[in-house]
Amino acid sequence: MNLSVEISNYPLSEDYIPAIKSFIERLNQHDNLTVITNTMSTQIFGEYDYLMQVLSAEMKKSYEQFGKNIFVCKFINADLTPSQ
Repeated sequence: MNLSVEISNYPLSEDYIPAIKSFIERLNQHDNLTVITNTMSTQIFGEYDYLMQVLSAEMKKSYEQFGKNIFVCKFINADLTPSQ
């Protein structure tokens, strides 16, 4: 099953940009995912189990490295990757 996720990261610190950039850079290192970033959110597309494992691991790294972060997500069990 494929999954599409829209996620926004809100680090609870004054220096929030490094935390957001780090999270997005780590997501982009996973070749089996399609990651599209805009000014308001990041969209991630891939196989359900793999994508959820990646999100879990990368969110945990964000918490460990940068402290308190809020993640706001939308999930749909379909491949909504925009056509290129």
